[in-house]
Amino acid sequence: MLPKLGCEWMLKGTQTEVMTPGQNQKNYLAGALNFVTGQLLHVGGERKNRWLFIDLLRLLDGACPVTKFTKIYVVVDNYGIHKAKAVALWLAAHPRFELVWLPSYCPRANPIERAFGDVHDKCTRNHKRTALGELVADVKQHLRWNGPWRYRLSELYYAPEVEAALTEMSAAELKAA
Repeated sequence: MLPKLGCEWMLKGTQTEVMTPGQNQKNYLAGALNFVTGQLLHVGGERKNRWLFIDLLRLLDGACPVTKFTKIYVVVDNYGIHKAKAVALWLAAHPRFELVWLPSYCPRANPIERAFGDVHDKCTRNHKRTALGELVADVKQHLRWNGPWRYRLSELYYAPEVEAALTEMSAAELKAA
């Protein structure tokens, strides 16, 4: 429930009050961004653990019918809940799902970080809400109203070295075909 602190404008000579309640309540958000449509599917929970991630995978399973989607790639970072045994068991029982691992310490390569950054900027940074339910409702409303988040590759993919490597790989594929 504690606000994520950030820059805020105020009149000269005034100071904004920052809430510091005694017990910090928490609610976590796990989301999956469809890079084609920009739609963000999400689930919430009281703990940031393997079950939250499995709930997200179940949501994706229901939202992507087998008749239309034979393979589902889920891009994940190297957070521990993505590597849990319960997740591996779930994935083994659902072979159309495949996790694609991002490089370590590379949040700019993860498009969901932009959507979650937007949530922080608009909802959780310097908030003044007194009830966790209000904050969660505002985040859900923000996600409904402000999507879709159209995918655009991070600037790091437009570096000359990356462009050269892609050109080289494309040429090699054409030559092999």
